[in-house]
Amino acid sequence: MSEMGEIRQSREERLKRGSTRRDRPLLIVNTGHGKGKSTASFGVMLRGWARGYRIGVYQFVKSGKWNVGEQKAAEALGSIDWFKQGDGWTWTVKDLEHSADLAREGWEEVKRRLADETYDMLLLDEFTYPMKFGWVDTAEVVETLRNRPGFQHVIITGRDAPPELIEAADLVSEVSKVKHPMDEGYRGQKGIEW
Repeated sequence: MSEMGEIRQSREERLKRGSTRRDRPLLIVNTGHGKGKSTASFGVMLRGWARGYRIGVYQFVKSGKWNVGEQKAAEALGSIDWFKQGDGWTWTVKDLEHSADLAREGWEEVKRRLADETYDMLLLDEFTYPMKFGWVDTAEVVETLRNRPGFQHVIITGRDAPPELIEAADLVSEVSKVKHPMDEGYRGQKGIEW
């Protein structure tokens, strides 16, 4: 049996026996106005990949036009499914209703993947924004995540995480900005911001 098969089998066996104090699915939220929320989440994703987790990444703002460094790395690693459920930042798109539709479609897909336990880890990047804008119902999100079946870690990123989501989460980190090159008028850089 391959090492990945042994990792997956032992995790599945632990789940059948019941979770130990180390083995329980977590809801993780990385929020705040500082840079690094997604970066930290992608680091956790890499740890999951190294442990044989089946991983799905759903980006709720970035469109297919964005050439994201983390996605390129995931493609090189393999075994990480990547979906872009957005069409850009709200201040750059022309049709916000279309953006809302994409976010709702993305959330419906995430609910299906949670229900059928497709992934061991889902990263919902910039998912706080659809909740903040009222495009998806926060109460439904919290209820769905609280009642997800099996062993599924879920990581959510974005500014202004709703209080209900923070309350439901097992691990919440707030990233605050102390200083950023953009404050001096510098634009985001490839390899740093994306």
